[in-house]
Amino acid sequence: MTANQVGFAFLYLAAFLLIGKWIRVRVTWLQNLFLPSSIIGGFLALILGPQVLGKILSNFVSKDSFWVNGIFPEQVTVVWSELPGLLINVVFAALFLGATIPGLRKIWDYGGPQLAFGWTIGWGQYVIGILLSLLVLSPVFGMPPLVGALIEVAFEGGHGTAAGLAGTFKEIGFADGYDLSVGLATVGILTGVIVGIILINWAVRREKTSVIKDVKGFSDLRKQGIMEFENRDPAAKMTVRPESIEPLSLHFAIVGLAVLVGYLLLQFLIWLESVTVGNFIDIRFMTYIPLFPLAMIGGIFVQVFFNKIDNARIIDRNMINRIQGFALDILILTAIGTVSIDVIGDYMIPFILLATAGLLWNVVGFLVLAPRIIPSYWFERGIGDFGQSTGITATGLLLMRIVDPKGDTPAFEGFGYKQLVYEPFLGGGLVTALSVPLIYQFGAIPFLIFAMIMCLIGVLVGLLHFGKK
Repeated sequence: MTANQVGFAFLYLAAFLLIGKWIRVRVTWLQNLFLPSSIIGGFLALILGPQVLGKILSNFVSKDSFWVNGIFPEQVTVVWSELPGLLINVVFAALFLGATIPGLRKIWDYGGPQLAFGWTIGWGQYVIGILLSLLVLSPVFGMPPLVGALIEVAFEGGHGTAAGLAGTFKEIGFADGYDLSVGLATVGILTGVIVGIILINWAVRREKTSVIKDVKGFSDLRKQGIMEFENRDPAAKMTVRPESIEPLSLHFAIVGLAVLVGYLLLQFLIWLESVTVGNFIDIRFMTYIPLFPLAMIGGIFVQVFFNKIDNARIIDRNMINRIQGFALDILILTAIGTVSIDVIGDYMIPFILLATAGLLWNVVGFLVLAPRIIPSYWFERGIGDFGQSTGITATGLLLMRIVDPKGDTPAFEGFGYKQLVYEPFLGGGLVTALSVPLIYQFGAIPFLIFAMIMCLIGVLVGLLHFGKK
């Protein structure tokens, strides 16, 4: 693979991002679903690539023809298939860079109820998924028990986490797990928005909401994903002078440093395992751990270091967000564009069972547990956690913005504080990254018991502590 081929693959990326955005602006029903342009572009790339168009045209052309890959040169799909696993490290390394971490008391008071609810839903996805795999998917369809982790990996973690675990799935001999995870993540985003809006309409009619009393649509520009003129604030601050270093270059270097710290930490853990427990038992657990959760820890280390030495506060959170968002857009588009439809087709019934079980658990958990765990503004606060647990963080923020457009409730503040404790573990954190290799190495039963205990802790703390306030 040459540098020209990599560059050409990025030209294709640029084209599909632009086309995805143009479709979002023009197609009303996609606007009503609030689908990101990267997802739209990814679906279009999937249709025009070797998985759909290529298979159709292969019936009419020779196997050596350009058209067996759709409109894509083969090297483009090769480059695209590697990008999600690389860019997820950028996304997670940026999570805590430039962020101000408040005191534990404030996190507990404001974000505690949402943390207890989100914790219960997240661990419950493992319980539901593993029980489904042990009772149905493994004995009936011959699938490995680790598929029970895919609901949390895909719904909570999203496309990025699925991409980050691609290497792990290959290492343990279940490469199809990546395609199933990406497919489930796509279903999660779609159902998260659709079901979330249905729940909002239901709550307004039943007077469950405290702020809005009727569902008012966003402006046409908002639905098209275009910032209103009066709201066009700078995307980032210039914390350094460009004649010394371009601010974007500086922040890119800081993100890269965080990834490097994570990589060195991972290599240290692999070495430590080899010279300690590796001398006594034939288990190589650390080699299955992906880089992205360690990149997140690397970002925390880098931020702590800058807090000690940087009196000028040169790390701008908004600039970090732009780098993170750029990486996530490319990650989502390439992950969807290269997913294997054949794999999903081979596991269609297990795929439907996993998606249905995950969605039902999230809906029932939201309707039953959220009003009993979250003491005030339960719908406005809980709908954000429902959106995140089904789709991605952006889905949760979108749903909260609909029911609390002016930020009159503690929903956004509580959600943000909850993330500081939640993200390092679930939703793509350490537990999400370790769940697949843990089940592979030690079996599904021990992890199921552990997940039940964690889920029960979330329920009890939520009901007995926060629910009584």
